[in-house]
Amino acid sequence: MTVPLLLAVAAGVSIVVQQALNANLRISLNSAAWSGFVSYAVGLACMVLLAAALRDPVPSASVVARTPWWAWSGGLFGAIFIGLAILLVPQLGAATFIALLIAGQMLASVTFDHFGWLGLAERPIDPTRLIGVALLIGGVVLIRR
Repeated sequence: MTVPLLLAVAAGVSIVVQQALNANLRISLNSAAWSGFVSYAVGLACMVLLAAALRDPVPSASVVARTPWWAWSGGLFGAIFIGLAILLVPQLGAATFIALLIAGQMLASVTFDHFGWLGLAERPIDPTRLIGVALLIGGVVLIRR
């Protein structure tokens, strides 16, 4: 279990690095939109290389047709995240932005889990989870001060 935990921490670090790099690129390019475009273009190239390295086949037309329409919208939300991060990290600072990001993710996560939205297994909100959410929000308040 140690390796997955460390990889999750590394993913968190990569988000901070990504946002700092995108914010700097925004300044260099004088454009939040082009900074986000570059971020996605590089990410697309990396995912193509990963798919090739893993030898993942291109999904068939029948698989594509069976996929719910809303499953294709992840990139939209990624673009919203990247765009907002590019604009907000320089204003709020990395720590405050990430703290608010995590608080938002946690609030949405427990809600989605509770109701089983978007195909997730239902996991009811219980007192322990509520305490965890409250502690995260408390952490946001402390970091923001």
